[in-house]
Amino acid sequence: MQIIQIRVKVLVKEDTSADQMQSRVCGLIDYSFSKRDELLSMHNMNKYKFYCFDSLYPVESDRIYKKGKVYALTIRTLDLNLAEFFSNSLLDVETYYVKALSSEIKIIPQKPIEKIYSLTPAIIKNDSGYWRDSMSIDDYERRLKENLIKKYNDITGEKMDEDFELFNKIELKNRKPISVRYKNIKLLGDKVNLYISDDKRAQQLAYMALGSGIMEMNSRGCGFVNYKFL
Repeated sequence: MQIIQIRVKVLVKEDTSADQMQSRVCGLIDYSFSKRDELLSMHNMNKYKFYCFDSLYPVESDRIYKKGKVYALTIRTLDLNLAEFFSNSLLDVETYYVKALSSEIKIIPQKPIEKIYSLTPAIIKNDSGYWRDSMSIDDYERRLKENLIKKYNDITGEKMDEDFELFNKIELKNRKPISVRYKNIKLLGDKVNLYISDDKRAQQLAYMALGSGIMEMNSRGCGFVNYKFL
């Protein structure tokens, strides 16, 4: 397993608020997929996509991305074909709001990880709305672990033994839920720090999470995590 990171320079073509920009980036990626039948088919399937991306950087102090200014978009994936697509073909498309200009690609080395921390809100989708209204913190931790194990089993074709400690400590960094726009609604999520245990399986999941994201809606820009090596 390798995590491939693509850093894309993006030109913003219209002033756009930070809470709208994720959907604008999604629009660029979705439009680029429409140019290839196999990627459009993958996009439309109800399955793990195994890529994730961050917000444009840097975020302006007034949280308005400026027309005519260039920002950095970080995309990560476990799929070599997707990595090649993002680093090359993404540069051939643009939307009314954004245009990709150039890209740099690198492999994130697999080293012992001390912690992973979300840069975009981690989202749980359920019928009850925001998870704190219906779930305990133990339920939240269990769902986070189960989600990563399901992704690992899916991409490797293996079945991971679930009897291990994924993290030694979890921190929810926001006092109030963070809203994410999605199809004209707002979903509520959290910024999370996870201090990873030294168990081999925990380390495998933490490394995978760098390319898959944590929790759900990762291909919509949610649950993107950064890392700190030991």
